[in-house]
Amino acid sequence: MTPRGQGLVDTQAVFGRFYRGKRVFVTGSTGFKGSWLCHWLCLLGAEVGGYALVPNTEPNLWTRLDLASRVHQHMGDVRDHAVLTTAVVAFKPDLVFHLAAQPLVRDSYADPKGTFDTNVGGTVNLLETLRSQPQVQACVVVTTDKCYENREWIWGYRETDAMGGHDPYSASKGAAELVVSSYRRSFFETTRLGLASARAGNVIGGGDWSKDRLVVDFVKAMTAGQALQLRRPHATRPWQHVLEPLSGYLSLGMRLAGAQGAGFAEAWNFGPEESSVVTVEVLARCLVGSWGSGTVVVDASGNHPHEAGLLKLDCSKAKHRLGWHGVWGIPRTVDQTVAWYRGVAAGQDPLAITERQISEYVRDAAALHLPWANA
Repeated sequence: MTPRGQGLVDTQAVFGRFYRGKRVFVTGSTGFKGSWLCHWLCLLGAEVGGYALVPNTEPNLWTRLDLASRVHQHMGDVRDHAVLTTAVVAFKPDLVFHLAAQPLVRDSYADPKGTFDTNVGGTVNLLETLRSQPQVQACVVVTTDKCYENREWIWGYRETDAMGGHDPYSASKGAAELVVSSYRRSFFETTRLGLASARAGNVIGGGDWSKDRLVVDFVKAMTAGQALQLRRPHATRPWQHVLEPLSGYLSLGMRLAGAQGAGFAEAWNFGPEESSVVTVEVLARCLVGSWGSGTVVVDASGNHPHEAGLLKLDCSKAKHRLGWHGVWGIPRTVDQTVAWYRGVAAGQDPLAITERQISEYVRDAAALHLPWANA
């Protein structure tokens, strides 16, 4: 393994060094995606503020990356408007990335009110707070590919397609998109703040220990010497490494805060290439292949709540207007994910592995001549 600090690309050089010295506030900072984003922002030279609940798993990536020592963190619930406002006002951010959410479909069936309160009400609370913060230049609200009215068709959903959602989680994210659109048109069109929403695919990568996650279930099964059981083997999803949408969010945030930011204040898809839209079973068998051993058991006989069967995104707009597209396909994504968990299990430093993977991702993006990686 490359020793920490050696052989890494100049991470502050990407995004045109835009984030160096910027004050960036991240809600959901202690989550899986939030922790990756906070760490990348720190590498970019940003001053990072966080707002989130205490991590609900042990282990968790927030702790493993020792982010508490580098992020101005405020533990709190986005449903608490007063506490959230206090945190934002105290930090005085230049940019905001809103990732805080109740992110699980199955949990949304068990607690629909809590899901709507968090995903819709929490978004309202943040945007209300930002109305009184004139120094904020940009806000990216992260939703999901499941915000679309799913018609189980073979085409990728475009940003102009209808919002919807069968399950409470998906519906709450569709509703959050409507909230963003309403606030943008009602309150932010004549202000400096550029407000956009971002819809990503199914994200995987090292450091996720949440429940109801395919990779997490896989790692637990392999570590215990058990077979991985699949409850929905034929569900087809747009799988992508966590760094893929994060590079999209960071690209979008930079554009929103620029002189032409108003032209980017809209909804954006950040999904993988067509070749990465595969079934749960295909991804599971790729994981086994990368791990080098293991067994997959297909068992779809259980009584499970409704989830979408086929889902993918059309990311043409991000490609043409932001110069963004995916860097790692399924094989590279799976190998990097497995390498992260195997490395940590073997006693390697999670921080060093994470930095190395960010460096490799940036290097691969630069080789593809993506604007953000060559700025």
